Amino acid sequence: MEDHFDPRFPSIEHLRERTARRLPRFVLEYLEGGCNSEINLRRNTDEIREVRLMPRYLGEFKGADLKTELFGQTYEAPFGVAPIGLQGMIWPRATETLAAAATKHGLPFILSTVATASIETVAEITGGKAWFQLYHPVEEDLRNKLLDRVGAAGLPVLVILADTPVFGYRPREIRNGLAMPPKMTLRNIAQMMTRPHWSLSQLATGVPEFATLKPYLPGGLDMKHLGLFMNRTFSGRLNPARLASLRDRWQGKLVVKGLVSEEDIETALGIGVDGIIISNHGGRQLDAGESTIAPLTRLARRFGDRTTLMLDSGLRSGPDIACALASGARFGFLGRSFMYGVAALGEKGGDHTMTMLKRQLRQVMEQLACERTGDFPKHRVGGGEA
Repeated sequence: MEDHFDPRFPSIEHLRERTARRLPRFVLEYLEGGCNSEINLRRNTDEIREVRLMPRYLGEFKGADLKTELFGQTYEAPFGVAPIGLQGMIWPRATETLAAAATKHGLPFILSTVATASIETVAEITGGKAWFQLYHPVEEDLRNKLLDRVGAAGLPVLVILADTPVFGYRPREIRNGLAMPPKMTLRNIAQMMTRPHWSLSQLATGVPEFATLKPYLPGGLDMKHLGLFMNRTFSGRLNPARLASLRDRWQGKLVVKGLVSEEDIETALGIGVDGIIISNHGGRQLDAGESTIAPLTRLARRFGDRTTLMLDSGLRSGPDIACALASGARFGFLGRSFMYGVAALGEKGGDHTMTMLKRQLRQVMEQLACERTGDFPKHRVGGGEA
């Protein structure tokens, strides 16, 4: 099947502009917002773009190959879809749209525990190749039920989230009534009336819900009590004992997302995890923390030959992905970028965005004379081999 590409939107910035015209403001702010003053949100992309790459114009070049092996699976490019909660609130059926596009393009799709499509639905769409990100429940019984479903669906990789011991302080969400517990305000309703395409699409699709968690939610909860239930069910800090218990019970690949300190990664590797996604939750948890590229650069030197390092948060283009790979990441994951694609172009948005990012990344590789994605560290100015 031919890849879709709409030349009217040749960058994430162009997709973002159209998205801003199609979404109610409170939905756009949920997608784009960070925590506190959003300093780290901006720092993520800004510091990725401080990385410089060295082209090589003389000598033999056999062509660029984007294929990348990860956990025994060969993907068509070194990037995938990061987990995002409440995708269906941003655009109807966004989870299903992106899962289908990722499957078509040979890319990994990570399903969030709080996404708006279920484990079973996404497993069917992806042929059992999706990954699952687990918000660790307080109760072991609920954790085990979720793990059993993930295993029964045949999903190969479990991603455990480490960077949400508490919910982030997000002023935009608090003002818009989307904090926990959430509420709908007259201001939000007025914004919905100015975006009829979004509103009518949501009306046709139905109210978005936490599809994976639906069997465990008490019936008849209003929005306030749903928020309180979520706080009670998923509050708590990941610790070595919980991680070790997961490692004992989960037979597939286990990845921890959100670790950025050497001490934490050393602990995780000692427990037997298979990979680390260096992430700051898209700048939504700790405003005073580092950007994602900063710890990646140093962690790759210490752990790059001991585990699989990946990165999310801040990637917005093919050159951004190239800079992350040159800094020691094996793979990059994008969240907001793909949501801009779906919100701007609907069912064709995932296909378009993945096609665009592949083209951008290939152009960088051909400019550098970088034949394989694993060769990017050789092209980082001042960085050398990771």
